[in-house]
Amino acid sequence: MKPQSRNIVLFISLTAVLVLVFILQILLGSVSIPLQNVLTVLIGGHIENETWRNIIIESRLPAALAALFAGAGLSVSGLQMQTLFRNPVAGPYVLGISAGASLGVAVFILAASAFGFSSVHLLSGWSIILAASCGAVVIFFINFIISLKLNDVVAILIIGLMIGGGISALIEILQTFSSNESLKNYVLWTFGSFRYIDLNQIFYMVVVVLLGTVFSLALSKPLNLLLLGDTYAISSGLNIRYAKIMIVLCTSILAGSITAFCGPIGFVGLAVPHLCRALFKTADHKILTPACVVVGGIICCLCNMIASAPGSDTALPVNAITSLLGAPVVIWIILRQKRV
Repeated sequence: MKPQSRNIVLFISLTAVLVLVFILQILLGSVSIPLQNVLTVLIGGHIENETWRNIIIESRLPAALAALFAGAGLSVSGLQMQTLFRNPVAGPYVLGISAGASLGVAVFILAASAFGFSSVHLLSGWSIILAASCGAVVIFFINFIISLKLNDVVAILIIGLMIGGGISALIEILQTFSSNESLKNYVLWTFGSFRYIDLNQIFYMVVVVLLGTVFSLALSKPLNLLLLGDTYAISSGLNIRYAKIMIVLCTSILAGSITAFCGPIGFVGLAVPHLCRALFKTADHKILTPACVVVGGIICCLCNMIASAPGSDTALPVNAITSLLGAPVVIWIILRQKRV
């Protein structure tokens, strides 16, 4: 089979798997709901059991959509960072965007507690989202200014890591002065979750991730040129500085918005691009970007399904599941490449 035909068949097969795991997320949970009822609600039909309908519409569907789009966005942004820095262990959070979002939430929860505001944990989910967004935006503008001043991707990478390290130190200081209750609330947020998003919130997340993904598809050609080195890219007529700024902007939009809505989700952005390269046997971003959307969606949907612990009232941390699944994938791919 020709490589192009093989990739088309593979992409169609993976899309079918994505649809399957997406439906399974809604089907499985602590409450057993028949498949026919789930499909009826999803296509806009009416079922007699109003409780089942509320569970599907208000809880499981938003969580399933959050998992799908978070996986897609983080995978695409991880792909862009690995290409920009030409570093296989780069991920969507190397610029410090996740650390910025964490600082915003830490200031909101922990600092407020230190100043005697004991009711912070009772505020709406929008407050946490806005706090995380503010922190991510601040770090984005710092990265944007650095990108304008520097044309050295290694320097940008090192500065991003230093920003993340400095922010982690600030958060640890805030944790020292926070109450036990606020500290618990913050730690729970750092676990990452798709379960605490409602339909209104998921609408905004989907819109932002879709825009970021379309933006990343438009960057496929510059990313392909950057793979061959800056000298080749410049000789091909690419404006290196402009391209790198656009890549940083796109990654910041995707990683920042997903972290704001779902908390920090680790390993997906690092592992999925490697998995897609192994599956599709190509470095072409016109193929890898949509592949990352589908495979990233599958991985996060599976992690959400496992974290929901079907048949139990227990909910596992999503970060723990993504790490358990992601780490072996990265190790396997590295060992496989070394053998080749």
